[in-house]
Amino acid sequence: MDHIETSALETKSVGHNADISAAFDEFMGAFSAFKEANDERLKNVEKHVGTDVLMTEKVDRINRALDEQKQAMDHMVLKQARPTLGGQLPIINGEHKNAFQNYVRKGDEQNLRAIELKAHSYGSGPDGGYLVPAELETEIGRRLSVLSPIRSLATVRQVSGAVLKKPFSVSGPATGWVSETAVRPQTNSAQLAEMQFPTMEIYAMPAATSSLLDDAAVDIEQWISAEVEAAFAEQESAAFINGDGVNKPKGFLNYDTVDEANWTWGKLGTVATGTAGALPATDSSDVLIELIYSLKAGYRQNANFVMNRKTQSALRKLKDNDGQYLWQPPATIGDKASFMGFGLVEAEDMPDIDEDKTPIAFGDLSRGYLVVDRAGIRVLRDPYSAKPYVLFYTTKRVGGGVQDFDAIKLLKFSV
Repeated sequence: MDHIETSALETKSVGHNADISAAFDEFMGAFSAFKEANDERLKNVEKHVGTDVLMTEKVDRINRALDEQKQAMDHMVLKQARPTLGGQLPIINGEHKNAFQNYVRKGDEQNLRAIELKAHSYGSGPDGGYLVPAELETEIGRRLSVLSPIRSLATVRQVSGAVLKKPFSVSGPATGWVSETAVRPQTNSAQLAEMQFPTMEIYAMPAATSSLLDDAAVDIEQWISAEVEAAFAEQESAAFINGDGVNKPKGFLNYDTVDEANWTWGKLGTVATGTAGALPATDSSDVLIELIYSLKAGYRQNANFVMNRKTQSALRKLKDNDGQYLWQPPATIGDKASFMGFGLVEAEDMPDIDEDKTPIAFGDLSRGYLVVDRAGIRVLRDPYSAKPYVLFYTTKRVGGGVQDFDAIKLLKFSV
């Protein structure tokens, strides 16, 4: 029997991999069709034949199909990475795991209360719920790093307090060369800026039926993880980009900006396209090259472009002087697409191309942006507010903000 079940699982896994491979092949075929159609459109423009409406519509249609296929393929890769509801997490603390299961399924909080008393982290159900087992917290964090585009790029720190205070050297100490026997001059002190990253509460409230909770075949921890991870990732992604810092992290687009020629600490540098709401009509790639080289060499090594799907769709049509497309599809399943040789990360909360907007960010976000997680995810069981459903008020505390203002540059669509 075990052999039959194992074979079935292996067959299912192989079948899913075949589906992803087929989707990848279909995506690459669509990109070839896009290049062929766009090349024909550009030839007509160069010959001054005029705009072929049907050809333009064809290019746009294939372009949209590319976005949809890439999104579907990414979803399949994520689905493969997610453990099934019947799967088991590694048991790190069996006592905590069993107590949490009894609390979620039956509302029995006695054992959880005893565990948290022993851990000196007591929290009653009515006041805010109970901490999830450590392995479940780790699983949710791992999944968020995959689902949340900015979190996947940024530096993530876990803290036990409400605020992370971090000193940052704005300008290092003076240095120089001296001979072996010369007197060593005293160096100037480094200029330090204290940066504070408070954590804010984010919540999700999945609902379950009594039959789901009574079904012993369902791993209830995996169910909670699957329910809350998408909600957390969606809220985080929006906050890390556009958050105003009030009861949420501060997004990097919410900081003051200044033209790169006048850049100062505390602001993000911008490069203007020279055309309001658009790239230049000719030599469009020049401003993108300028954006890339506005970033210091040390940051460029690990830099990525960040933009939404509509912006990516517009840039996909661009070529360099040798006729090569600047946008290139991922080399293998699960990889990122690339643009001008750098990784391209799709973040739907980036603004669309418009006048005076900054829809394209470029930089090393691992050095530029800091995500702060406060240890502990809490679940409060509520069987009363939405009878006959049981609600699970799940909360975690997250903060974020720019930590190095020299590591992120923005392309501004303005004169």
